[in-house]
Amino acid sequence: MRVATLVSAHRCLTRPDIEAAIALGADYVEIDVQRTADGSLVLHHDPVDVPGPELLRYDEALGLIAGRARVHLDLKFHGGEVEAVAIAVERLGTDHLLVATGYDDGVRSVRDWADAGGHHLLVGLSLGRGVPGFALWQLVKVRTSEIWPELRYDDSRANVAVAHHWLARIRVARFARRHRLPLLVWTVDTPRSLAYWMRPGRAWMVTTNEPALALRLRADRLPP
Repeated sequence: MRVATLVSAHRCLTRPDIEAAIALGADYVEIDVQRTADGSLVLHHDPVDVPGPELLRYDEALGLIAGRARVHLDLKFHGGEVEAVAIAVERLGTDHLLVATGYDDGVRSVRDWADAGGHHLLVGLSLGRGVPGFALWQLVKVRTSEIWPELRYDDSRANVAVAHHWLARIRVARFARRHRLPLLVWTVDTPRSLAYWMRPGRAWMVTTNEPALALRLRADRLPP
């Protein structure tokens, strides 16, 4: 029997976003975390210099979610990942946490820390990074390493495959199945794409800006 696909509510960066995702019943609440110039951890997708009052603090966000839902932690900064993850583990425990980052050495440092502490923690290497301003050779190098990610996954020790939905369709889904890795597909928003990825057995979890639709599709596929 195939397990139903989990749903992660994408980019919950404010208190109302988090409350809405929890009220909806999303399996995971995805939060993007940035480190500011003064070392503060805040919820934001893009780099931040100064932690303004409009930004939700990381520890406050964890407090909102703790005991109510699981957290899909998307680390957007490079360096110091272990510190952020350790805070989340202390507040939530490992059973309610998924960590993802696009930096190979960040994944490896978190996995090494988790192993040393005896934590069974899901840590994914995210494939599908933006490449604005890249030269053609750089773009080709990045995309090749994402379509054929075996070396990167071996080196980073990621235990979850995390990929943009087009990369997942091209090859990463097959890679995940072959290596028996849970597959997280992002960001799946259109009805057609959600209908494809919400079929049991295609992905372990989808991240979506349309969690209500994803949950309805899942419910429609559950046996009466």
